[in-house]
Amino acid sequence: METFIQGLLLQSSLILALGAQNLFVLDCGVRKRNPLLVAITCGVCDLVLIILGVLGAAALFRAAPLIQPVIGALGVLFLFYYGFLKLREGLRSTAISQTAADQSVTLKATLIAALSFSLLNPHVYLDALVLIGGYSTKFPAMGERLLFGAGAASFSVIWFLALAFGAAAISTHLQSAKVLRGLSLASGVVLIALSFKLGTEALSWIQ
Repeated sequence: METFIQGLLLQSSLILALGAQNLFVLDCGVRKRNPLLVAITCGVCDLVLIILGVLGAAALFRAAPLIQPVIGALGVLFLFYYGFLKLREGLRSTAISQTAADQSVTLKATLIAALSFSLLNPHVYLDALVLIGGYSTKFPAMGERLLFGAGAASFSVIWFLALAFGAAAISTHLQSAKVLRGLSLASGVVLIALSFKLGTEALSWIQ
């Protein structure tokens, strides 16, 4: 149990910061855009990467140094594009019903966006493969390492479910067109800012 809790605490220290993935989960919760699907998708992606890290996949990540800047470049493009869409959503005419706009977001589009936010962020790989995977090597037995990884993955699943459904629970107080447009504008600005930040980091990795 102590090993499991160590994994849970380490992941909690890595995932609580407001990033693009957390922002996306919050947005989907507030708008009730398939929050359960989004939370489970993000949680499962973290689980798979964490287990790969515990099993030693970080060695492959280090052996192919171009992987990190390539994922970073794809992440920059995705964050900028999604941020642009959120800005456009916030600036469009109020004559467009928010309910109609939400209904136009398909299950497939939501799933693709959740996978993109989860997998096109090089920091996710650094956290899961390098930090969590590296920390797990302090345990001599593979069973202990897997238990440590299970603790870290459990926190991810719990966190994303709490984030999505917590946002959904308060969404009834945020359903005015003005508030939703403000949320879209704020999300767009933050995502575009994060894309520039990630772009700067990706350039430093290449250099």
